[in-house]
Amino acid sequence: MRVSQFFLSTLKEAPAEAELVSHKLMLRAGLIKRIGSGLYTWMPLGLRVLRKVENIVREEMDKSGAVELLMPAVVPAELWQETGRWDVFGPQMLKIKDRHGRDFCFGPTHEEVITDVARREIKSYRQLPVNFYQVQTKFRDEIRPRFGVMRAREFVMKDAYSFHANFASLEQTYQVMHDCYSRIFSRLGLKFRAVAADTGAIGGTGSHEFHVLADSGEDAIAFCPSSDYAANVELAEAVSPATPRPAPAEAMQKVATPGARTIEEVSQFLKVTPQQIVKSLLVVTTEGQPYLLLLRGDHALNEVKLSKHPAFGQGFRFASEQEVEEIMSCRAGYIGPKGAPAGVGIIADRAVAVMADFVCGANDNGFHLTGVNLEDLQSYTDGMLAFNREVTTHDIRNVVEGDPSPDGKGTLELCRGIEVGHIFQLRTKYSEAMKATFLDENGKEQVMEMGCYGIGVSRIVAAAIEQGHDEHGIVFPPAMAPFQLAIVPIGINRSELVKETVEKLYTELMASGIEVLLDDRDERPGVMFADLELIGIPHRIVIGERGLKDGNVEYQGRRDDKATAIPLQNIVSHIKSVTCIS
Repeated sequence: MRVSQFFLSTLKEAPAEAELVSHKLMLRAGLIKRIGSGLYTWMPLGLRVLRKVENIVREEMDKSGAVELLMPAVVPAELWQETGRWDVFGPQMLKIKDRHGRDFCFGPTHEEVITDVARREIKSYRQLPVNFYQVQTKFRDEIRPRFGVMRAREFVMKDAYSFHANFASLEQTYQVMHDCYSRIFSRLGLKFRAVAADTGAIGGTGSHEFHVLADSGEDAIAFCPSSDYAANVELAEAVSPATPRPAPAEAMQKVATPGARTIEEVSQFLKVTPQQIVKSLLVVTTEGQPYLLLLRGDHALNEVKLSKHPAFGQGFRFASEQEVEEIMSCRAGYIGPKGAPAGVGIIADRAVAVMADFVCGANDNGFHLTGVNLEDLQSYTDGMLAFNREVTTHDIRNVVEGDPSPDGKGTLELCRGIEVGHIFQLRTKYSEAMKATFLDENGKEQVMEMGCYGIGVSRIVAAAIEQGHDEHGIVFPPAMAPFQLAIVPIGINRSELVKETVEKLYTELMASGIEVLLDDRDERPGVMFADLELIGIPHRIVIGERGLKDGNVEYQGRRDDKATAIPLQNIVSHIKSVTCIS
């Protein structure tokens, strides 16, 4: 492709609204152009990248045995009403009406549509299992679209849905999809991790997220470098400490801590470490039951884990400042489990269970307790009467670096990731609601088991740039780059030797199956070099009269520090070798 016949639209500076590196570089490189909040036109250069991602996704999905179809983007409300999601999906769903006043939505996901297809078309166990997929535009009305295509309102997604006669079959396809996704991201040239994850609003049981590793990632990932264990921090188990609790060695004392309310302030005032402090968080269940949550001072509450505790199945919220004073009779920062009112439940994190002689709030403004132990908390007084109370332990915190890996094969490390894929074992959530059944081998009606498998195709492009860039611009993995090779002629309009050589080489490389971008613009070399580095083409040849007189051209890889002189007669074979073209 010649630049004169293509369309490059690069910028020296990114627009002010761009935040992430990928957003800035995609706009500067002319991959996308903003048309509205969270809405982008994919320009010719960006579309080439997007199509390359789509092609690899399609090839691997086809190899896995999945069958491609295409569902409508606009979906009747009736299908969503069958599953109850029309009212609960939230404001992310763009709802519209047709000329007759009938309700529709612009599909944010397609579980209902595909389940309707299955219940109409699948009647017998002999038709199972089957895995349908599509590559299609989705729309989710994000409250704050940001980061370019990373969190856009309209995006390209590959979503697949499998149907099964039993759970064992679902588990088998789930593993096939896990392996398929691993091949997709490997072929795309991305550093990634598959992590155990929460099922969230989609529902179901088993779930794995696929994350492209990048420092700018929104998600924290816990992984064990000594094993294959990896999980989203929201799900990673903080295992019980293996070391037993030390024997108590201090007497409990009430000490004045005026003005010291935060962990940092209490640590400095009492000259103790955060690991010696127990912080207390007051939460209230949807039913109105207050609970004190006990965490080590340097640990953070994991709200996803807490929501899975039986006491919080219907939901919870943090108590307001007013509620803290009404329930605990003191201000936040001084509350603690010793002497907590009888109606307040107490749940301690596993790490607290092995602490001895710790510091906590005294339930008295301006005071803390030192030398506290769990057995001190297991009694309370109400007037003149003494009672025993239960202090239960549960995993309610985020893991930290150095925690034991749940698989027992080492310790955990943390990194950041950008979610680009998610697979779910939906089970019968949608098929049961929509009566998607089949006849088994005994002629008995059964509900289909379902799986769901998504990849953010357009998001992958941004994630790849977050992972691969430098001060000059984008560094695309070769499989995703818009072109494999750029040819930069120096003085093509002033030298017949350069022009003749460039045309011959361009024709030969194109005939060899190499995707070439020939920069035939009448521009200064510095401008051409800057543009080609910005858009991330992996390989570059510079052809000038001076080098040709010595029989050489200059080759430089996108990550190379400097160019290398290559004999003209060897350059085609060299390019074939570096681009893996035989």
